[in-house]
Amino acid sequence: MKNNSEQSTKFIPYIPASKSLPELTITAILLGIILAVIFGAANAYLGLLIGMTISASIPASVISMGILRGIFRRDSILENNIVQTMTTSGEAIGVGAVFTLPALFLLHIKISYIMIFSIVLLGGFLGILMMVPLRRLLIVQEHGVLPYPEGTACAEVLKTGEEGGKKALLVLFGLITGGLVKVLEDGFNIFKYEIQTGISHFKYAVVGLDAYPSLLGVGFIIGPSISGQMLAGGLFAWIVLAPLIGFFGADSLHAIFPAVTALKAMDTAAIWDNYIRYIGAGAVAAGGIITLIKTLPTLYRSLSDTLSGLFKTTDKHADDLIARTDRDLSMRWVILGSLFLLLLVALNPFVKVGWMGAVLVAVCGFLFVTVSSRIVGIVGSSSSPVSGMTIATLLIVTIIYKFIGYSGTAGIFISIGTVAIICTALAVSNDISQDLKTGFLVGATPWKQQVAMMIGVVFSSITIGAVLFLLNSAYHFGSHALPAPKAVLMKLIAQGLMQQQMPWELIFIGAAIAVCVEFMGINSLVFAVGLYLPIHISTPIMCGGIVRYFIDRFSKDDRIRKNRQERGTLMASGLIAGESLIGVVIAVFTVLNITAPATPFFSSDLVTLIVFAVLCLILWYVARGPKKGV
Repeated sequence: MKNNSEQSTKFIPYIPASKSLPELTITAILLGIILAVIFGAANAYLGLLIGMTISASIPASVISMGILRGIFRRDSILENNIVQTMTTSGEAIGVGAVFTLPALFLLHIKISYIMIFSIVLLGGFLGILMMVPLRRLLIVQEHGVLPYPEGTACAEVLKTGEEGGKKALLVLFGLITGGLVKVLEDGFNIFKYEIQTGISHFKYAVVGLDAYPSLLGVGFIIGPSISGQMLAGGLFAWIVLAPLIGFFGADSLHAIFPAVTALKAMDTAAIWDNYIRYIGAGAVAAGGIITLIKTLPTLYRSLSDTLSGLFKTTDKHADDLIARTDRDLSMRWVILGSLFLLLLVALNPFVKVGWMGAVLVAVCGFLFVTVSSRIVGIVGSSSSPVSGMTIATLLIVTIIYKFIGYSGTAGIFISIGTVAIICTALAVSNDISQDLKTGFLVGATPWKQQVAMMIGVVFSSITIGAVLFLLNSAYHFGSHALPAPKAVLMKLIAQGLMQQQMPWELIFIGAAIAVCVEFMGINSLVFAVGLYLPIHISTPIMCGGIVRYFIDRFSKDDRIRKNRQERGTLMASGLIAGESLIGVVIAVFTVLNITAPATPFFSSDLVTLIVFAVLCLILWYVARGPKKGV
């Protein structure tokens, strides 16, 4: 640890501590609020669609540089850093909300806007405050040990800010393209977004594709390997399990639990809805727990190293705090603020989790925030086992509430409410860890970043409740339009434990599949997500992965490959943001009963295929860039 500490003291950031630039300015705050709300809504939509979200740091940095440098002629890298810090707060609040709270909608439990606001605001602030005392240990002393991939990459983007205007155009072009396709297919219903076909002489076997730009963008970002494993799960569900269940139940005249209709009368979609969904839920739960178990050594080392580091203070550390680049929020305010927030958790009449909920939030929250903040420093936010931690937390919390006498709807409500606060704290702490790493590299002032994150959390919390109510009214959570996979899983776990109404055989089958897949060397959680979601979602994601494969395969060297990946990622981020935002706009018109004709103008599958193929070519062309590859 000594060597790491000595190494960190020699590190000189891009903007040294002796130099001050405009940072937490009104312009940066206003732009950060706008982008936080936009990316929060976009990630909420995406999380409800596929159970995954995208990192907002790099797209926000590029957009910020394009606006601040290109329009306002401001050249402070620290202002840009504040904007991207605030933007990630919207992404994190979206994650915490959509992975948990839609479960309450699905259970038809009466919830209010103020309840959603209270949950995500409390969780978001706790995530920030719990991370403050960890910054010096994880970011400063462990510099060179914990790379924080997204934070480091974002710092490099900020350092090359002179290219920001050009790169911002890639995000803008992707946003316009994704939004235009979404308007044509869902807004005006010019062509249908879903195509599907059976397989000849293979009863119940179905393949399909949802021609959504966002799914294509997700596939490019996560790459061919993860896309392929996800598609493998979808194929296993739709051309293996569905025909298998249909074959053995073809002559059944009676409904088999949990279905209320005889298998003989079901089509593939009904089989998936009544049986495979539960198998997939078991697989996702097991995959999340397996991911968590695989990180247990890291969990233990992270917790022990972090706790031991917190108690090692020296005069040198105190002297370091004098430097501008090493000033955190006052520990007095951090401790008092954390206690006040936990008091609000216990007494808040809208959250209603009580003192036991406050204790569970304090213990589980700090434990998992401490551990996950170190893990994201190693593997990055995208690979962090937040889902596994959230599932584990839900199991622990629900069992405790069940043990002390809660049951039924009340037990489900208090369990999911408690877990939603912890999940939001986890998501926010993960993102601010990456942001603080970016700030450390570029020479930001930590307390200003922490304040900026709080501002972003406030405004994101104000809007996320309205976004959830709007999307549920327009598309309905759990439907094909918005499957809300993580929230459905939360619902099934809490409902199964509290009400003991769960087809456990199907859940265990899914868990067994996940274990077998893991032994094959495949990422069981990724496979399980593909198994759980309709194959129509996995297929376009695989198309994006294929575009990424060809970009990587035909790049001459690492420099060209890296440049093309960055161009493609910015374009893909624009596709995701564009479609997601238009999806929210369409939801507004749907709620106002302003809808497109029910029948598509072009109902042919071929038209949809052509549009999607053109979209793939556009993404490939933009990512490939100039002929020289630069």
